[in-house]
Amino acid sequence: MRTIIRQQAIEDELPLSKNLTLKKVLGGDILNTQFLRRQIWVIVIASLFVIVYISNRYKCQQNLIKIDKLTNELEDAKYRALSSSSDLTQQTRESKVLERLHNDKDSTLHIATQPPYIITIPNNE
Repeated sequence: MRTIIRQQAIEDELPLSKNLTLKKVLGGDILNTQFLRRQIWVIVIASLFVIVYISNRYKCQQNLIKIDKLTNELEDAKYRALSSSSDLTQQTRESKVLERLHNDKDSTLHIATQPPYIITIPNNE
């Protein structure tokens, strides 16, 4: 029984002719079993490379999207920090502090009328 099956499998396999025409390529004659058996590892490796190439490209695109998102977040954070710094600088100006002290009657702080004293401490050497 095995020999009959082997003979039928061998009979179905036509040898690849020396002249390769466009009709044979388009007709599918090039994909006979003998050709596929000889070239199976080349096909597997090529398929593996295609899968790796597609997955690598997808990963790179995901990384670029993430980089763009983080760049936008960084710009927003810079603008918020600049705005906060500007507000803080404006609130701590002498004129604003004096205005707050003047408006806040409970405050014991006031503007000094005398210049600051310089205290000298003698060195005990």
